[in-house]
Formats: sequence, C-alpha cells, structure tokens
Amino acid sequence: MYRVDGVSEESSGVGPHEQSRLTTRQTAERLGVKPETVYAYVSRGLLTSRKSAGGRGSTFDADEVDALVRAARRPAAAVREAAPGAVSVRSGITLIEADACYFRGVDARQLAAARGFEESADWLWTGHVTPGVRFAAPPPLLDAARAASGALPAHCAVTDRLRAAVVAAAVADPLRFDLAEESVLGRARELLPVLVGALPTRGAHAAGSAPHAGTHAAPQDGLAGALWARLTARRPSEAFVRTLERAMVLLLDHDLAASTLAARVAASARAHPYAVVSAALGALDAPLHGAASAGAHRLLAEAVERGSATAAVADVLRSGRRVPGLGHSVYPGEDPRARALFGWLAELPACAPALEAAHEVAATAGRPANVDLALGVLTLGAGMDAEAGEAVFAVARTAGWIAHALEEYGERPLRLRPAGHYTGPRPPRPVP
Repeated sequence: MYRVDGVSEESSGVGPHEQSRLTTRQTAERLGVKPETVYAYVSRGLLTSRKSAGGRGSTFDADEVDALVRAARRPAAAVREAAPGAVSVRSGITLIEADACYFRGVDARQLAAARGFEESADWLWTGHVTPGVRFAAPPPLLDAARAASGALPAHCAVTDRLRAAVVAAAVADPLRFDLAEESVLGRARELLPVLVGALPTRGAHAAGSAPHAGTHAAPQDGLAGALWARLTARRPSEAFVRTLERAMVLLLDHDLAASTLAARVAASARAHPYAVVSAALGALDAPLHGAASAGAHRLLAEAVERGSATAAVADVLRSGRRVPGLGHSVYPGEDPRARALFGWLAELPACAPALEAAHEVAATAGRPANVDLALGVLTLGAGMDAEAGEAVFAVARTAGWIAHALEEYGERPLRLRPAGHYTGPRPPRPVP
C-alpha cells in the first residue's frame, strides 16, 4: 500500500555513529504499528527519518519515537474520561481539551483565521501546507454526481443529494479501490468539489441556465464560494464567504464523533474512500449529529420573528424537547468553536438579529452555546434554509473523514471489530 524502503535494512547493521537511532522495524515494534504506518507518520510530520549508513533504509531518533509512544498512551485524560466500555482509537489528528480543539497540535480557531478551507484540508491530510491550493472536480465524476443528484425529488434534503453524489462518483471512478496514500489523496481532492458541484445553484442567479450551472461566486473564493451559491440566492460579500470558510475549517474534524467512527470502521475493513464517506454520511444524517444545526436555525428564526428568544425557548421546553444548540458532551463550558464563530459573525451586520437571539437563548436556558447554535446564526443571517448547516457540516467534515481513513489504512485491518455480549436465551432451543 505505502512504499517502504528496502526490507534488508534490518540486516544491514547500524553504524557506531547511529547507535541511538532505530531501524524502521524497531520503530514499528516500539510504536506497535506496521512498518508502512511508520512512513505514514513521517509523511504527516509526526516523525523524522534519516537514511541509514549506506543508504539502505531509514533510521529514526529513539527519543522522538519514545515521545510519540508517550503521546499515544496519554489517555484522552488530556480531554475527558472515556465513557465506560468506549472504544479507544489512537489518532494524531484531533485533540479536544476543556476549552480548545486542536488539529495536529494547532488551535482550530487559529487555523481558521489564518488558512482557507482547501489549504487546511490538505494540511490535515498531509501535514504540509500548499498556499492557495484549489481542488478541481474531474468532469466524468462531476457529471455522474450531478445526474444522480438531479434525479432525486425536488423536496429531498441537501444531504440526500450529497449521499447520492458520493455513490455516483464512486461508480464513475475506476481507480476507487486503489488505497495507496497518494491515490487516496487524489480521490479526496476531487471528491470535495464533486460534492459541492453536485448541488443545484440557488435563486435568480441560476435562472435561464441548467440546474447545476456555474456559481456567481468568484473563482478565488474556492469551495466556500461555490458552496455559498448552492445554499443561498443572496450575493455574497467577501467577508461573508470568508466567515463561511472559517466555519468550515472549524468543522473539519472533532475526534471520534459518531460519523467519524463509522468512517474508521469502514476504512478498517479497507473500504475505498467513497464508501468511507458514504458510511459517515449515513451516521451524520441524524437529529443528534449533523442535523442538530437545523433545529438551532429554526429556533433562532422564531426568536427573531417574535422578537423574544425567551418565548421561543419556553415553547420548546413546554413541548418536552431539548433546546437545540446548547451544551456539548466534551466541553464543560461554551464550545470554543462557537465562541470563535460568534466573534466573526459579530462583524457581519446581516447576522446581528440572529446573533442577539443566540446569546439570549443561551442566557435564558442557562446553558453554554455549541457550534450548532453559531452555525444557525450564520445560515439564518445568510438567508439559507434550515438544513443548510448540515450541508456545511457534511462538506467540511468529509475532509476529516478522509484524514481518519488515511490513518486507519495504516493500521491492522478489521481491528475495529468489538465482541458482542450475548444476552439472549441459552441454546439449544427448539426450531420456532
């Protein structure tokens, strides 16, 4: 799958000047991974390698390897106590702490402020930044995805179109089963613009053209600008598109959320990248996960219309439902992603009514806001439908699912296969 330097390196010996360095096999054994995974760590900046004496294979600094071992063994205690019986998966992608979320050690808020979505996604996959990188959709895959999306009923949800687009693109890609790292990266850079391009443009700007015609966003706006044109008919300002893009960066990943775990299980079985994303989209299509922002959007819309978030919150509670957009299982206080997004939304006048309502909702309910509430402010202020937040979430998180798939492809196959605890009647029993 991944290229590994000559297998004879272990038998070639290590020179006296390299006594403190480890061979690839020794490094793999110390880390508890396959040799291929060692090189995957190198490509993502987690380890540094050096050619061994004679140039036959690579060596690794023992102290650096031990530091990585300690980091892998450090429980998510740096984050929170795992739930009883929870599956623990070693990952170098996301660290969640009480008041911050880090991607490969970088604060997600700082990354969103400094880098565009495509730059951030590519960096999450490779550990390297390519300034100004843009992803392009291959015409055959885009045509297939658009045909599948366009064949669905007009009333279907945006995420329904995304799921159909993924399946159609997979069928149109004869190289989908190639799980070599560079091939998977190529698929990822193509799939994201395919997903966005499969959605129809909105409003009068698409009038007189095909349902999936070009966008009114400038090319330099990249995927964020293209996605804007598919979620709202309003002409975007540079500040609004940049805020949407920052939200997408914040949503790149969030450790082992339900959809990400589904993605890793599929990758553990060596499903191709399209199937990995399809599995994750299935888990995302749930009221407690990707669809949570829709409830927040509707609550804020009602609060703005009635001029009172207090009354809107009271109605939700009276119906026996939870107030959407509040609280998070991994953050004791306000979701740091929400806090950052609220700050950027405060600079957009069109979002002022929804932002004020969001703060009033949190104050009335006495619970901190999460990113779904902030996403509801963005979608409402931009004139998008309630389900638009789920589309933003799905497109952004696709990059995170691919990052986890890349990690999982370097692990032992089918390792995410928990044993069931049978609680039924003891056999033998008669045939019914």
